[in-house]
Amino acid sequence: MPDPSLTVLALLALAAVMAGYVDAVVGGGGLIQLPALLIGLPAASPIEILATNKAGSICGTTVSSITYYRRVRPDPRTFLPLMVLAFAGSASGAVVASLIPRSAFDPIVLVALVLVGAYVLLKPDLGDATDLKFSGHRHTSIAGLTGFTVGFYDGALGPGTGSFFVFALVGLMGYSFLEASAKARLANWATNLAALCVFVPQGAVLWHVGLVMGAANIVGGYLGARTAVARGAGFVRVFFIVVVSAFVVRIGGGVLGLW
Repeated sequence: MPDPSLTVLALLALAAVMAGYVDAVVGGGGLIQLPALLIGLPAASPIEILATNKAGSICGTTVSSITYYRRVRPDPRTFLPLMVLAFAGSASGAVVASLIPRSAFDPIVLVALVLVGAYVLLKPDLGDATDLKFSGHRHTSIAGLTGFTVGFYDGALGPGTGSFFVFALVGLMGYSFLEASAKARLANWATNLAALCVFVPQGAVLWHVGLVMGAANIVGGYLGARTAVARGAGFVRVFFIVVVSAFVVRIGGGVLGLW
């Protein structure tokens, strides 16, 4: 594949900043970064696009995870099983990814996003404060199951993974949006790492693009995490609804053939 021009690299970097910011606050940055790569690198193979996207994304999730950890101090009894099983789920999903027809991707994601968005809208107090629904081993088991399930989705499909982590932690486990975002970033870092463990040995990452986007993703991830921590759960909830609504419009338009 020929090297992209400086203009293309600059536009990809801008998309990566935006993706990093969105991903750090509520997740779903891949729905910005992946289409940018598809448009900017038309000669790249699908696996090169996916691998380069993960290489850029893991840079941002690393920085936002560290920022959240220092400022929110998430409970390791939740995020450790969440991360470990998210890694395992993502690796498992990557194995079966080729068995899922591409035509099924967008409808599946669209239905999931509509259900998630509607649930959050209909429960205005959801995620304002942490009110855990489980305790002890049951809490740990639910965290692990959440990690594996959403991780598997990330490996098999991918778009909106961070948002699904946030929703599961808020709606299923009872965390506030801010605390859920902190744990979601750690889990999403694990799913990105699992994917790279598959892609890097295959030589699929376009490093000259991935490193540029990675640096830009770091900037967006840092700014997004700092903003979320400073503004609190209410800001994250509103941002979550806006982002999910935008994704529904974008993906829904594609499913209906509007663009």
